[in-house]
Amino acid sequence: MTATEHAPIRRALISVSDKTGVAAFAKTLAEEHGVEILSTGGTARVLREAGVTVVDVAEHTGAPEIMDGRVKTLHPKIHGGILGRRGMDDAVMSEQGIAPIDLVVVNLYPFEQTVADPDCPRDQAIETIDIGGPAMLRAAAKNHAFVTLVVDAADYDAVLDDLNAQGGTSTATRRRLAAKGFNHTAGYDRAIADYLRGDDSTPDNEAEDALPARFAATYTKRQDLRYGENPHQRAALYAAATPVAGSLVDAHVCQGKALSYNNLADSDAALACVRAFDQAPACVIVKHANPCGVAVGPDLKTAYERAFATDPTSAFGGIIAFNETLDVDTAEQILANQFAEVILAPRIDDAALAVFAKKKNLRVIATGDFKQSADPQLAMRQIAGGLLVQDADALLFDRDKLDVVTKAQPDGTQLQDLLFAWRVAKYVKSNAIVYARDGRTIGVGAGQMSRVDSARIAGIKARDAGLDVAGSVMASDAFFPFRDGLDAAAEAGVKAVIQPGGSIRDDEVIAAADEAGIAMVFTGIRHFHH
Repeated sequence: MTATEHAPIRRALISVSDKTGVAAFAKTLAEEHGVEILSTGGTARVLREAGVTVVDVAEHTGAPEIMDGRVKTLHPKIHGGILGRRGMDDAVMSEQGIAPIDLVVVNLYPFEQTVADPDCPRDQAIETIDIGGPAMLRAAAKNHAFVTLVVDAADYDAVLDDLNAQGGTSTATRRRLAAKGFNHTAGYDRAIADYLRGDDSTPDNEAEDALPARFAATYTKRQDLRYGENPHQRAALYAAATPVAGSLVDAHVCQGKALSYNNLADSDAALACVRAFDQAPACVIVKHANPCGVAVGPDLKTAYERAFATDPTSAFGGIIAFNETLDVDTAEQILANQFAEVILAPRIDDAALAVFAKKKNLRVIATGDFKQSADPQLAMRQIAGGLLVQDADALLFDRDKLDVVTKAQPDGTQLQDLLFAWRVAKYVKSNAIVYARDGRTIGVGAGQMSRVDSARIAGIKARDAGLDVAGSVMASDAFFPFRDGLDAAAEAGVKAVIQPGGSIRDDEVIAAADEAGIAMVFTGIRHFHH
């Protein structure tokens, strides 16, 4: 089968859910290029209202729509017209009365938008699954040697440009649009599979495993980025099929330069951490994906000042996230204290925006209200030749299962600080050590090969910031393999520790805590974060 270099378009089938620009496109095809237009239902009505002459698919096939429109394009005169190989299948097409269809303009029923509504009835969701559309789309993409496919209104101009320039679409254009079509159906099928797998009406004993045998993740490009982590790396931002309220991808950028790859990665880390605090105004400052300062307070300004004081050096050029509406007093304090790359909050009041406007390059982002659903359900990481997929680390702790394993018992204030530090440690790169007191971080040790080194670095950070570790609490994201981590905490003056437990040397670690008079709590949950 030899592809036609410039494939003419004499007949087009147009049936779209997204009708953006379709009337003008069809009108140009018909009036300027003499293309016969076949169409169905709502699309045909829109085209006729625009003055385009349309042949109904039912008239073309001689078969009426049946089953409330479920079957209308599934007919040999449609699929034979799309799949027929020019110069090879002409005889059989003539014998069967099948006219060639040279252009297929199809986009699919809005399944993802329909099921994004949590109150969407299951029957409505099922009826929104498009059958005829994907069949025509795939047929046109398969036969792109002769047939042009358009699934995106953004490609109308490219098709018209080819027709104007050379009287037909180029091989390169058809191949590009065919690839786009198969990507389109892949994402559509993935969304349906995800919905059915998560459908509450499916009996537990019939439900597919949460990690399926075949894994396909489909995202749509939102924008190209200037570069990736480094200038020599290409990068782009892709969005999941279903919008997520309170996420960075669907946030409103109020002002500032375009977000970079690193800005987006660090901002997502900051949002993930600040979403963990919902009982009081909270501020999280992130640098290179690690929280370098976290605090709660009676108001956002106080929370910010306390978070900033943890590590002013690292906070320079950092990402600052809040969990409540950002006010003018907090905005003024930020600009008085530091240079920041990005500031995020669910909402930002007008007076605060006026303050930030003085720094035109500062990125200021309103995410909308946070929801737990903004946290991903699965975590993915590409490796050479494959993909690692796991459940997202959604657990924090079960307060009823906290186990005090030492002679000393944490008092009420210490317990609150332990739980605060434990929330923070979950978002610090392993090995993670967090010192905290009175609802604020005192020192953070992140990403070290040795846990005891993380403990020492957290102490150094505290001393450099003029903060006293003595009397604070410590959280460790994983168990202490040796007592040296507890010895370092005791030397620094820590009074209470929270950690998962589970080491074969737990008895030695507990003994070290008892010797120092430290209260220690086991959570039974580990929070490695690589």
